[in-house]
Amino acid sequence: MTGVMVAGWGRLRSVLPERAALAAMRDQPRNNLLAGLTVAIVALPLALGFGVSSGLGAASGLATAVVAGSLAALFGGSALQVSGTSGAMTVVLMPIMSDHGASGVLTVGLLAGTLLVMLALARAGRYMSLVPAPVVAGFTVGMAGVIGLQQFPHALGVPAHDSDKVAVVAWHAVIDFLARPHWWAMSVTFIVAAALLVGASLRPNVPFSLLAVVAVTLGAELAELPLARIGHLPQGLPAPSLGFLDLDVIPSLIAPAIAVAALASMESLLSATVADNMTGRHRHDPDRELFGQGIANLVTPLFGGMPGTGAIVRTAVNVRSGATSRLAALAHALILGAIVYTAAGLVSKIPLAALAGVLLATSVRMVERDSVRAMWRSTRSDAAVLVLTAVATLTLDTVLAIILGLIVAGALALRAIARNVRFYREPLRHDLQPQHTEDEHALLAEHIVTYRLDGPLFFAAAHRLLMDLSEVTGVSVVVLRMRLVSTIDASGAKVLSDTIERLEGRGVMVYVSGIPDGHHQPLEALGVIARLDQAGQVFATTDEAIAAARERLHSSGIVPRLAG
Repeated sequence: MTGVMVAGWGRLRSVLPERAALAAMRDQPRNNLLAGLTVAIVALPLALGFGVSSGLGAASGLATAVVAGSLAALFGGSALQVSGTSGAMTVVLMPIMSDHGASGVLTVGLLAGTLLVMLALARAGRYMSLVPAPVVAGFTVGMAGVIGLQQFPHALGVPAHDSDKVAVVAWHAVIDFLARPHWWAMSVTFIVAAALLVGASLRPNVPFSLLAVVAVTLGAELAELPLARIGHLPQGLPAPSLGFLDLDVIPSLIAPAIAVAALASMESLLSATVADNMTGRHRHDPDRELFGQGIANLVTPLFGGMPGTGAIVRTAVNVRSGATSRLAALAHALILGAIVYTAAGLVSKIPLAALAGVLLATSVRMVERDSVRAMWRSTRSDAAVLVLTAVATLTLDTVLAIILGLIVAGALALRAIARNVRFYREPLRHDLQPQHTEDEHALLAEHIVTYRLDGPLFFAAAHRLLMDLSEVTGVSVVVLRMRLVSTIDASGAKVLSDTIERLEGRGVMVYVSGIPDGHHQPLEALGVIARLDQAGQVFATTDEAIAAARERLHSSGIVPRLAG
């Protein structure tokens, strides 16, 4: 019992923040505080917009940015990661909100936080890096489309249709707009989106999102334009509470919680990796990052916040703004908290159409065109995975889209590996016993054939190759050279066993040479090697195997001994 407790404490300590990482917050405070201010300016409209899009409201988005942003900054595994609301998470939460209401979403956040902490303690962070690049790119493209379609009702100034399918919502928004055009909403959305896209290309360091939102909000107030606003926001965060928790509905929320935890882990680790690549100096700890996101999502629902995750756009802004430690991400959250307490009345007057413009521009900027273009031109398999994942993200459940992309990418990878597996028939070498005559070598070559197996002998490739091998005719001995076999699984060992039995059933003796270290276990488990080894037909080298086969043929009289 004591040993288990010690191991558990050691596992927990491995994901808690290091003192050195926290101490680094004292370095270059001015640069990090300025970076935090810049990120807060960018994050404010995004937090509001994603909160509104999720159905929980702008206050929930702000609570996530403040609470999750600060906790993930302190407990996470990246010094540069900025956490909060995200478009991908918003898409996952929409059907949960539709089916279970706000209390269901908050409960899912609590459960997802628990799952993330468990993943961190299980040290699962390292496996998240195995997601193929085409799957990530396809998911990003699909999410950009989903976020863009989500904004149609607010952009066109019409009520949102009650559906969890964004394409249906966008279609009904267009129909309603054509029936009753609302030009002011569409104009505001266009102005804000254009300002962001054009401004970002000219001056990427200027916070055009906030400037555009402030400008159109002032204009809408002065001109008293008929635009829907964010509406009332509470003056500060609510007191922490578990009043939303209903234990009876938890079983029905397990699957959505798994989806939220999976998305939070993948998006957070992807964002942390992007930050690492941008600096070339920092390296995040994936298990600590999962732990930080888990703690953040455990606490955020208590304050009415939606589930959060590492945010690629805000993290990139943080890095470009000169952040060097966690202080920048923490400062961003505290600044947003100050806004909640001091300027809630002003924020409530922001037109929803302005936030729609911010999110439309964000969806366009999410897509890395050069990366997508490179994968499209790389191989047909990469292009197929990218397109499939993007379409599935746009039309199906987001986590299901990632799973589907992983399955297809894995199947295509296995096919590519299987195609590289080869077996070659090799001529009997004449330098083994130079004292024998050419007549004997020719006679032996009629009875002994050597095959070299090259590559992985596993389920995706073994059957085709070894079934072909079992059809060998006109020889007395087959020598299998296995020195270049890179891996063997149970399926490969089983097919190899069947092949040997089929050859022996037709009177062909089988000798094996050069089994690599580490590959004996699956062969011995299925009895492939034990019987041949007892019969003296397993050798370390091909020369020894051929010599033994030659002696066997001589002693059996199949090949007579010729005078040298």
